[in-house]
Amino acid sequence: MKALVIGGGIAGPVTALALRKAGIDAVVFEAYDTTADGVGGMLTVAPNGLAALKIAGLGSDFGDPLRHMVMTDAQGRTLGRITGDTSRVVMRAELYQRLRELTVAQRIKVEYGKRLVDVESRENGVTATFSDGTSESGDLLVGADGIRSVVRKIIDPGAPDPEYVGLLGFGSYAENSGVHGDPETMYFVFGSSFLGYWELPDGTIAWFNNLAVPEPLTTAEMDAIPAATWLDRLREAYGDDMPAKQLLAHSSTVIGGGPLEIMPSVPRWHRDRVVLVGDSAHAPSASSGQGASLAAESAVQLARCLRDIPDLTEAFATYERLRRPRVERIAARAARTNSNKRGIGPITRLLMPIMMKAFGAKAFTKDQNYRVDWDAQVSR
Repeated sequence: MKALVIGGGIAGPVTALALRKAGIDAVVFEAYDTTADGVGGMLTVAPNGLAALKIAGLGSDFGDPLRHMVMTDAQGRTLGRITGDTSRVVMRAELYQRLRELTVAQRIKVEYGKRLVDVESRENGVTATFSDGTSESGDLLVGADGIRSVVRKIIDPGAPDPEYVGLLGFGSYAENSGVHGDPETMYFVFGSSFLGYWELPDGTIAWFNNLAVPEPLTTAEMDAIPAATWLDRLREAYGDDMPAKQLLAHSSTVIGGGPLEIMPSVPRWHRDRVVLVGDSAHAPSASSGQGASLAAESAVQLARCLRDIPDLTEAFATYERLRRPRVERIAARAARTNSNKRGIGPITRLLMPIMMKAFGAKAFTKDQNYRVDWDAQVSR
């Protein structure tokens, strides 16, 4: 079998690697003319994601280890704590580079400048047509082309678009701020607005936060506004919240991460010989901390189904049955978290330790403990 994988970001290469492990040849087609070296901000790969990446052939020796997560309020009071297997905090560009090196090592072909415009499914195959006038045929086509997926609209022209959750993301670094923490712990502060931070090996504090803005701005539009202007807005939004006040006072620049978006439930994940994987089918907001991990899981599960179920329609249906409940549950919880990211009131502040202990930590740990069993035979 030969699979055409549309999208050369993170999900695409992982899908191609997993398919290769399942004995299926794959070619990756990337819309942009060049590689995405140096592109993107920071992300967390949770233990479940690391396990899926290991199946695809990637070791976990990238980024920095993260063993604990601590939730606090703006007065420093602990709301909850999660301790489990190690996650990795990594620049997207580093993870992308590692996956690209692995695809090269496994001689998986990646073609650039191939922007998909149409897909034709036939009884015995599928053909992808690109904007440069070229085409490619195979046995199946996988849409791993992200939250604004072209493949999703080809499968179902009425498929939903991503939704803005009312928050813009930012990040930067603070030096000599007086804020300290365990280098293997990430801290989440729920105050006037949400703030996350952790200490780098050299003592610098890396931080990221959200600012409630009614209308979305693209990353380019955010970059066009001077960093000093954004810092002023963030300082005003946080006021005397700690440690945000200290971190913002010792930050000279800020990086706009773009609008926080979430995918509503996608009614159709597959049609004929075409199927979706990763953000094209399920993109929880960044609040979940699971975006990249869920994409890796889905890539591996799809490869298992195609390995064990000869009929494509049955394989795709089984893949969706295995994945949809899990990803939609995580997405729903992330959507609830977004409301807290706009700030928590006094009543919520009192109840949050109880809610974290009873629901949040348990659910989060369960998500991270999930593992795809590659060696198990897939049941229809």
